[in-house]
Amino acid sequence: MGGLGRHGQQGSEPARRSPPSYEQRIYAPHSIAAIVAELAKEGVNATVALEGAGLTNAQLDVQTTRISYRQLDVVIRNVLRVSNDPAIALRAGLRMHITTYGMYGYALMSSATHAEARDFAARYVRVVGPFCDFLVAYDGERVNVTFEPLHWPNPTEDIHRFAVEFALSAHLTTIRDRVGDGFGFSRVLLDYPAPPHAPDYESLFKCQILFEQDRCGYEHVREEGPSALADARTHAMAREICEQLLEDVNRAGGVAADIRQILIEHPGRYPSIETIAEKLQMYPRALRRKLEAEGTSYRDLLAEVRMRLAIEYLRKTEMTNEEIATRLGYSEAANFRHAFLRWTGKSPSAFRGGARL
Repeated sequence: MGGLGRHGQQGSEPARRSPPSYEQRIYAPHSIAAIVAELAKEGVNATVALEGAGLTNAQLDVQTTRISYRQLDVVIRNVLRVSNDPAIALRAGLRMHITTYGMYGYALMSSATHAEARDFAARYVRVVGPFCDFLVAYDGERVNVTFEPLHWPNPTEDIHRFAVEFALSAHLTTIRDRVGDGFGFSRVLLDYPAPPHAPDYESLFKCQILFEQDRCGYEHVREEGPSALADARTHAMAREICEQLLEDVNRAGGVAADIRQILIEHPGRYPSIETIAEKLQMYPRALRRKLEAEGTSYRDLLAEVRMRLAIEYLRKTEMTNEEIATRLGYSEAANFRHAFLRWTGKSPSAFRGGARL
């Protein structure tokens, strides 16, 4: 559906879960296939979208093909460069029907109740290679869903917007497949300025659209009761398969995922690579080689974790720049400001001001 559901409350502490592997080819190519199909409507050949991704158009229809987030990133950037349709992510996401997701989709459809379907989504959606994690919170009869783009957290970048747009449309299509065409969002919130194609949001979602907010996501009326296609045997079978797939996804994170998680769990007191190597029962030199093989480094992972946490602190807390700098392990606020400007192109104050308009 485009994200991991986790029950929670608004205004919670920043997420403490490492993103999935960027390099491992473990996901079905359905999202890339949807993007390529939408680009084809503009008369653009699939080879253009797939350039540099190590994929062919024919492979997108093969059941055994598996992709990585790195390949997805390459395709998105290609599309952003060549497409003349600024709303292509919104339209591509609409192609993500519930049956696209294989056993995950069948498990959602066969859930006994809408509440059970939400619980299932909360546990297993990472098996489909989503664009975004998402947090689900309840406010009386209203459901609040907050997106957290997995590998594109910087809201000043077009690829962040693409991920959010795709996830929004994919959620809408999948939920309508499950509960009926009458379903709709009551409000959509975005953490970036209104793009030139903002009217496309209004025509597609037919609800209030709010830009430059402190989060991305949507709200809708809480639907309860039994599912129309409930089937206990089908659901049990599909859940068992998804459980195994989830274990595979969790194992595929590599040493980079282990380091991300360690860093996320120690904000401001980041252990050195030597300390982490000891924790992982490895020699530092061997750990550096493994990270190099996974296309990253300790320095890159530390910067990524700091950026993610800085964005969350600026969005969701009232901490000053000095407090955030200390929380992220910077000796001076000026060093934090320089780093944040390098990451996002904005100062922390400008970023926070834009998110609260």
